[in-house]
Amino acid sequence: MQTEHSYSSLPAEFYQFCAATPVAAPQWLAFNHALASELGLDAALCETTAGLAIFSGNQQATWSKPLAQAYSGHQFGQLSPRLGDGRALLLAEMIDNKGQKRDIQLKGAGPTPYSRRGDGRSALGPVVREYLVSEAMFALGVPTSRALAAVFTGEPVYRDRPQPGGILTRVAASHIRIGTFQYVAMLQNKEALQQLADYVIKRHYPQLQHNTEPYLALLRAVCQAQASLVAHWMSIGFIHGVMNTDNMTVSGETIDYGPCAFLDSYDPHTVFSSIDQQGRYAYKNQPAIAQWNLARLAEALLPLLHQDEQQAVALATAVLNEFPAMYQQQWQQRFCAKLALTANDKNAALVQQLLDLMAASQLDFTLTFRLLSETLNDPLSTSGPAEFFADSSAYQSWHQSWLQQLQQENTPLNTAEIQARMNSVNPLFIPRNHQIEQIILDVTTQQDLTLFNQFAVDLKSPFYPTPDNARWAEAPTPGGAPYRTFCGT
Repeated sequence: MQTEHSYSSLPAEFYQFCAATPVAAPQWLAFNHALASELGLDAALCETTAGLAIFSGNQQATWSKPLAQAYSGHQFGQLSPRLGDGRALLLAEMIDNKGQKRDIQLKGAGPTPYSRRGDGRSALGPVVREYLVSEAMFALGVPTSRALAAVFTGEPVYRDRPQPGGILTRVAASHIRIGTFQYVAMLQNKEALQQLADYVIKRHYPQLQHNTEPYLALLRAVCQAQASLVAHWMSIGFIHGVMNTDNMTVSGETIDYGPCAFLDSYDPHTVFSSIDQQGRYAYKNQPAIAQWNLARLAEALLPLLHQDEQQAVALATAVLNEFPAMYQQQWQQRFCAKLALTANDKNAALVQQLLDLMAASQLDFTLTFRLLSETLNDPLSTSGPAEFFADSSAYQSWHQSWLQQLQQENTPLNTAEIQARMNSVNPLFIPRNHQIEQIILDVTTQQDLTLFNQFAVDLKSPFYPTPDNARWAEAPTPGGAPYRTFCGT
């Protein structure tokens, strides 16, 4: 096992060293053996009292130098100048078996200097959600933080009511956020800002180190990473729920699975978070919010872009104006692939026609795309997706146009090959909201891990049917109450 602590080489304003607060009676909830092996950790840690002590914060590992990171953040558009890790501790950076540096962080480990009178703890429910959803996102191919371990603390936390506590061990390419740059920029210390930018370039974008305009290139690279990430979210119906600038990484990974959820019936206006009353972070708004967040990163980087502020603004604006095209290209690639089509404007219009039909009929996002591949075997069938569209003639017309386009692009038309391509990008199942809620309920009220353990195994194969994973493809019963998620803070 190889560890480093490079983040602590940055100026002292960026962080504060802080130890975890011990908990009363920790118990294992989960340990990710495969991820532990990638990191060079002994997978047998989950069988030892020492391992449980490390991942519950009751004992500091010899390789750990825990610190809480400082950052700012625009939360629902309002700037909070000093946020920081109020309940998380960066333990170390581990070099994985591919030579990549990855942060190891305890989340819910007790108060830090940035807790702002909070208890620094996490309820068990959000730990269960983040463990399962982040691992499912990884299996779906989405850049994401990972879950290494989860424990019960044996202590209650107090939110709207007493709840059992939990601690998650999270792994990420880094925990450097847009809000990190905002925080350092507000210090008005250009040297410190440059140190942070150089650190990010070296760690995440080393190809830029010899660029003649490295900081402008950094802004463009982060824009590209976020365009790719958000397009991937959209293609699987994922709604992050709280796209504040302190929840958006410069590495382009999904992080902070608080009030996240997935689309069931397709409605681009869908909002799940109970605190997002204005729909700022609705499904359809995610690309625009990503660009808004990137504008905040650009503002922070201005002192590094040019010594003349007006020229710096002009340079940053030019890059930000590239974002819609970056995103549209990524969106076309993702969504056209869902229909086994080449990414271009004509095919993107065909995708949008389908989405409009789905919205009008409130069709299930995941199942509709999955079932479309089956219609290739019998294009004239009125069963399958056709029977669910409110305007069946409009669907049949669309379906015919789709078949014609497939035939133009594939001569001869190999149905089996096209189905395989579609099924490789259209998941059989995603973390269904009602199922995740049932798992959380079982774990938090009964400490029953049956469903948790089953899903933790099955989520590793979301694209291909197995004897056990068909149950997770079930859509919720129609007519239920609107689904709401809540922040775990």
